[in-house]
Amino acid sequence: MVIRIILADDHKIVLEGLHTLIEKQQDMKIIDEATNGQMAVKLVSKHSPDFIIMDISMPELNGIEAIQQITAESQNTKVVVLSMHDDKRYVIGAFKAGALGYVLKSSSSKELIQAIKTASNNKIYIDPRIAYNMLEGVVFSLTNNLSLNTFMLTNRENEVLQMIAEGKTTKETASILYVSKSTIEAHRKKIMDKLDIRSTAELTKFAIREGLTTIE
Repeated sequence: MVIRIILADDHKIVLEGLHTLIEKQQDMKIIDEATNGQMAVKLVSKHSPDFIIMDISMPELNGIEAIQQITAESQNTKVVVLSMHDDKRYVIGAFKAGALGYVLKSSSSKELIQAIKTASNNKIYIDPRIAYNMLEGVVFSLTNNLSLNTFMLTNRENEVLQMIAEGKTTKETASILYVSKSTIEAHRKKIMDKLDIRSTAELTKFAIREGLTTIE
């Protein structure tokens, strides 16, 4: 049985490298690719792939939020994260969102293949290079309610917050999310109230600190 895979990464050189790697596997096939989180969610809905290999830092919808939507809407699609981030916050966030594997981009290609094969059997795979740090900090992270402030926000509010931080206007955000400008303005007010933040600059700093975007 051939494993059908969608790739999600906003760097072309990474996508090209993944194509080269996966095309060498006789039991794996790439069926499509996405360059932002919104596109990844739509392609999973369209193709119902067996796997999606997902980056964490992507425009329009970050990897964590995309994983939450994908696992909620497509129970047959498994997610393996391929990221440059080894921070426990990202790792735990990915698994809480529904991922089954987490591999660092700096690791060898065999780690990614092993992650896919392990997740195929519904088992969790963690890159050995971050496994020790994960185990060391997992109790602390969970007992301190990891990224508490972002979990205070709904999925849609996190999406809006990311787009605000990326400099998108209310009109642009409304168009991307297929809602009215007044709805986006209402989300913005709720976000500011929940976080007790009163300026776009502070919202942007918060979004960067919490890993919703990498824009600096």
